[in-house]
Amino acid sequence: MEQVQFMRNLIIETPSVPGNFAKVALAIGQLDGDIGDIQTIKVGTLSTIRDISIQCSSEAQLLQIVEAVNQIGDGISVQAITDDVLQAHEGGKIHMKGRMEIRSLGDLRRVYTPGVANVCELIKNDPEQAKYFTGISNTVAIVTDGTAILGLGNIGPVAGMPVMEGKAVLFDQFAGISGIPILLNTSDPDEVVETIKHIQQGFGGILLEDIGSPHCFEIEERLKAELSIPVMHDDQHGTAVVTLASVISACQQTNVLLSDAVVGQIGLGAAGLAISRMLMNYGVKEMRGIDRNEVARQRLADHGGTVIDSLEELMATCDIIVATTGVAGLIKPEMVRKGQIILALSNPNAEITPEDALAAGAAFAADGRLVNNILGFPGIFRGALNAHAKEITYPMLIAAALAIVDSTKPGDLVPHPLDPNVHLNVAAAVERVANNL
Repeated sequence: MEQVQFMRNLIIETPSVPGNFAKVALAIGQLDGDIGDIQTIKVGTLSTIRDISIQCSSEAQLLQIVEAVNQIGDGISVQAITDDVLQAHEGGKIHMKGRMEIRSLGDLRRVYTPGVANVCELIKNDPEQAKYFTGISNTVAIVTDGTAILGLGNIGPVAGMPVMEGKAVLFDQFAGISGIPILLNTSDPDEVVETIKHIQQGFGGILLEDIGSPHCFEIEERLKAELSIPVMHDDQHGTAVVTLASVISACQQTNVLLSDAVVGQIGLGAAGLAISRMLMNYGVKEMRGIDRNEVARQRLADHGGTVIDSLEELMATCDIIVATTGVAGLIKPEMVRKGQIILALSNPNAEITPEDALAAGAAFAADGRLVNNILGFPGIFRGALNAHAKEITYPMLIAAALAIVDSTKPGDLVPHPLDPNVHLNVAAAVERVANNL
């Protein structure tokens, strides 16, 4: 479960003596700061200056980290705090660019008038030719109403645009797909569905993004029923694909047979319900879930899952636990059953830390830092578009999850999201299944 995190870069100077950077890293880690990229700016005779990326939960936590580094002594100090995140977003992260250069009158005539008229006539007489002579079949609409942006909630579609641009960049880099953000100023299911139906001819697929529950369920179901192009809500099925891959990987590492295991899902919102359905479609025979919302509980029951009344009962009766509640510390160590697999996926603070879960007897435990939708959606759409699929089915999604597992190195839960091979493997697996439907 992806939630907002506070990111800044610290410019830190340390005397050029072995061990000083270790002191800095320790000070940051003791305050739960997460070190990202480290760039050495200057190596001098007396001192070294590094640019260190830090992730934390708030500005207050960052200031505590800065104070702690400055208090180390030995000439170690924070020289500046920079905001590389805002700089990266200046002017936006995407722009439309032509694939052909116009350098001569002949180029102009081929690309635009009069030559383009021939292509228009061709498509008029055979609309299927648009797949080959336009970019439609390689373009995905990234649609949001801004009601569930990361961990920020309902902040509106314009404030969510940086996320949509980010998705477009990932589509381009990992799958060669043109992603076009579509911002809707309505959350009414009828209006959302009708709007997308009116614009869908210009796209090869629809990615629904950061649309809140419960209206996200109706919107996706109706679009899948009424459109003849792939539609996927990433917060549901993208999350579910990567979670299934994580569960399979964890079972392989602990010699647990997933088909015989009792699986418990804590939290039955968009992600939780989708994970439950994905696991049941994969072959889990006993899927149990809990949520405070009665409508969410009923949805699980309607899809064949078993609703449990208390967290304690769920923890006591399930072999595998998946949590997507966003409630830090919800799972107490005393609830953990010996030998359980626990995936507490809420970020930045999990329902229980892997360290606490393992100390309490879990056979395997992980949090949500590695379970990233990036591993799924680019390859899923690449495969679907390659196959000219009219929909994204559970067999295609399960194939994507298995491709992620097959791309995982021994000892890892899932592959690194920047590994280009995983996206190629997911695309190929999805395309194979889609062509055999």
